[in-house]
Amino acid sequence: MHYELDIGGRTRRVALTRSGDDFAVTVDGRTHQVQATRIDAQRWSLLVSAPGRSDTPGRRVSHDVTIASDSTGSLTVHVGSTPVTVAVNGRRRWGRKDDGAVAGSGPQRLAAPMPGKVVRVLVAPGETVKARQPLVVVEAMKMENELRAGRDGTVSEIHAREGVSVDAGALLIVIQ
Repeated sequence: MHYELDIGGRTRRVALTRSGDDFAVTVDGRTHQVQATRIDAQRWSLLVSAPGRSDTPGRRVSHDVTIASDSTGSLTVHVGSTPVTVAVNGRRRWGRKDDGAVAGSGPQRLAAPMPGKVVRVLVAPGETVKARQPLVVVEAMKMENELRAGRDGTVSEIHAREGVSVDAGALLIVIQ
């Protein structure tokens, strides 16, 4: 899965791939192996590899991470005692960069990034939307994810309904 995240005011490209029991997490081209263990609803224990360190091969650093969402859909992630503001900008990419899924003139299909529950639908059929405008909010793993338009257009179909559970990849909104 590929995401663009606003982390502490900077846009980062993040790719997430399951690698056995761990995850391969690539942030702006640097890959880390991460072992994640859920402690409770909002807290995780992460063991993160230190890439590119030839002096310490196999070194892992432990992080206690707490995730809390606010009413705007942003997240506050505490890494240890350091708070970091994180927002998913909704421009998740499927497949290759040049597949034309967002940039083309065809319909943009907004799908659920993971299983969850639709909390809010922020647009109506026929409504004109701008690129990066919030369209729908999906709650997954006790976090609210605000999904945004990838480009300007008009909402032609809405398949999401508030309060309904959705599977990963479920079609939520189509923009022409």
